[in-house]
Amino acid sequence: MWFVDEVVLHVRAGDGGNGCVSFRREAHVPRGGPDGGDGGRGGDVVFLVDPQLGTLLDLYYVPHQRAGSGRPGSGAQCSGRAGEDKVVKVPPGTVVVDDESDQVLADLVEPGLRWVAARGGKGGWGNQHFATPTRQAPDFAKPGLPGEQRRLRLQLKLIADIGLVGLPNAGKSTLIARISAARPKIADYPFTTLAPNLGVVKVDEDLSFAVADIPGLIEGSSQGAGLGHRFLRHVERVGLLVHLVEASPLVERDPVTDYRTVRAELAAYSDRLEEIEEVVVLSKRDLDEGGVLAEHLAAAVRAEGRAFFAISAVTGDGVRELVNHLGERIARKRASGTLLSAAALDDDVE
Repeated sequence: MWFVDEVVLHVRAGDGGNGCVSFRREAHVPRGGPDGGDGGRGGDVVFLVDPQLGTLLDLYYVPHQRAGSGRPGSGAQCSGRAGEDKVVKVPPGTVVVDDESDQVLADLVEPGLRWVAARGGKGGWGNQHFATPTRQAPDFAKPGLPGEQRRLRLQLKLIADIGLVGLPNAGKSTLIARISAARPKIADYPFTTLAPNLGVVKVDEDLSFAVADIPGLIEGSSQGAGLGHRFLRHVERVGLLVHLVEASPLVERDPVTDYRTVRAELAAYSDRLEEIEEVVVLSKRDLDEGGVLAEHLAAAVRAEGRAFFAISAVTGDGVRELVNHLGERIARKRASGTLLSAAALDDDVE
């Protein structure tokens, strides 16, 4: 499925119906008086958070969303029917931004939450409201008011407990495929991951957590280089970062330099990303002969007060210890109420 995480919508609420000009006409009822009914209210455009959705793809193909208009009033003091609301389903984690002012209007996280994006216009009054002792036969009524219309930009920020970050080919996709049912594309060239992948990791019968695999970052990602700038917002909500650093002798790079390159990009993009707790993982441990690279990176990471693990997602070496550690930290965060709930994601999310 094509992953779409940003769309622009034109939303327009329904117009209110016009009020009616009518006079009561019945046999044996002289001077019946005005009895024009009011116009119906226009429908609203309402965003509804649907936990079954994980992308904005459906809205990409329908950029115009309009609610129904109210019906005009009629005689005998009959009000017009209200216009139908237009319910627009969005995935959890959708941020609504006014496309003209860049103002954030809503952050839609909780499943089932309803937010009115555009309010319908009020119906006009019928002429029955304008009768007075001196004006007993008003021949006018009020028109209905137009509904609100807006140009909105919707941005999706995935809701996950843990975000996987690192340089391209650091082993993020291999790890998420190992520990969850997610099946991302895996290949031996950079940028095989072109969109975030989401997986649910089951630690035991009572504990599971959601993991988001973010496309590889490179130096300059925070300014738009590579793919990172587009997808970095998906890790802003996570409670814990897992930072993978490649330990391959075929790559002539210092793992500490790689680690600090990604850290610098996270800090440059957002203060929030710099503050998120982090676990550093040396991947491809099976290629690190003698554990030299692991010792080198571990010394630098632990000096900064961060947890360190060395794993091989291919052989499974060290993976269970890492998952247990992550599970314990997520459980503590949930118990303390410091973690944005990913409860909307059930065990079927892949």
